[in-house]
Amino acid sequence: MTTMNTGLRGVWPALLTPLDENLNIDHVLLLKHCQRLLASGCAGLTLFGTTGEGPSFSLTERQTTLQALIDGGIPAAKILVSTSCAALPETVELSRHAVSLGCAGCLILPPFFLKGVPDQGVIDAYEWIIEKVNDPQLKIMLYHIPQVAGVGLSVAVVAELLKRHPNVILGLKDSSCQLDQSLAFARAVMPPMQVWVGNELDVQTMAGMGTLGCVSGVANVLPRLVGRLVTQPTAIQAPADLARVKTFLGILGGYGLTAAFKGVMADIDAHPGWLRVRPPLLALSNAEINSLRAQMQAFALDPNND
Repeated sequence: MTTMNTGLRGVWPALLTPLDENLNIDHVLLLKHCQRLLASGCAGLTLFGTTGEGPSFSLTERQTTLQALIDGGIPAAKILVSTSCAALPETVELSRHAVSLGCAGCLILPPFFLKGVPDQGVIDAYEWIIEKVNDPQLKIMLYHIPQVAGVGLSVAVVAELLKRHPNVILGLKDSSCQLDQSLAFARAVMPPMQVWVGNELDVQTMAGMGTLGCVSGVANVLPRLVGRLVTQPTAIQAPADLARVKTFLGILGGYGLTAAFKGVMADIDAHPGWLRVRPPLLALSNAEINSLRAQMQAFALDPNND
């Protein structure tokens, strides 16, 4: 089996998605955010994942936004696109679009509407996607987030898909936030593939296992800090960095997570577009905005170090 494409390493922030007054995607503000993250040392960007409210947007919105970022100068090879949809033909359409533009890969959930699906059904779904996309350039990052999707990936499924499609399966993003699960995946399939975690508190441990990167929501705000935990897990500064991540997550944990992330970004950019979310998510109330602002002022973001 081939090894994972080592070009995919480093931090790939799970991008937040800013919205205009009509709750449409603000391409200008999103492009600015992407440019800042790449300038902060991020290896790439992850578009329309869970943090980015991906399933709340239509196929056209997702395709148009991806094209706008590339037209704005973001290299397609630095974009990992979540192409997950409840309907497999739509996943295929978004995946074909991403491949045609030269994106780094497609982040794809298992089929997530029907629950209680056996392993073979999950395997069949990925097989169907691979067959219908029918492009040797297709690269898939498997996506395990059962607490959100309601359907997860077993170690057996991941191992079988890797066995069948070693040149297609780019890796696994495990956002279960269960370190034992992440380690079980890693022991089963690393090498040849990689297991990335969405829980920043586990990044340092996984780096010690040989993981080269991560997809991180926290990296929207703390890109340099998360980057150090991935690339310098044993550095003298690592315990302080990890403690700072814990503090930041503790602040966000008092609110709806995506809305809180956006509240922090609204102050960073001084732009109300970051405060808006698509239903069914709820935006922060004025009282929550003020409370979050006070907590973040005490946290004291350092743009040159965080």
